[in-house]
Amino acid sequence: QVHLVESGGGLVQAGGSLRLSCAASGSISSINVMGWYRQAPGKQRELVARINSDGSTNYLGSVKGRFTISRDNAKNTVYLQMNSLKLEDTGVYYCNYKPLTGYDYWGQGTQVTVSS
Repeated sequence: QVHLVESGGGLVQAGGSLRLSCAASGSISSINVMGWYRQAPGKQRELVARINSDGSTNYLGSVKGRFTISRDNAKNTVYLQMNSLKLEDTGVYYCNYKPLTGYDYWGQGTQVTVSS
């Protein structure tokens, strides 16, 4: 079992910044992928960014250059630095942990609201 605890969401004006954190605990595999997904009202959940345990990353096209994902393997924590936030970045952001084999896990979600 893996437990994910997210923090850092909130309300911010367009152009502002937020930093999300997700701490994983439990049976953590040394080889894994951690990522952030988001879901806006009426839309499907989409991958925002992910980072492998070797540090390689992938980003949703619309957030490239604005968001940065990073991780601290010693703390089993993944971060998402979000800059130049836009209205369309509003949604519930979910942390995801995916081991090399077995089930993946989800956090409870944290709301990000960008206002004009």
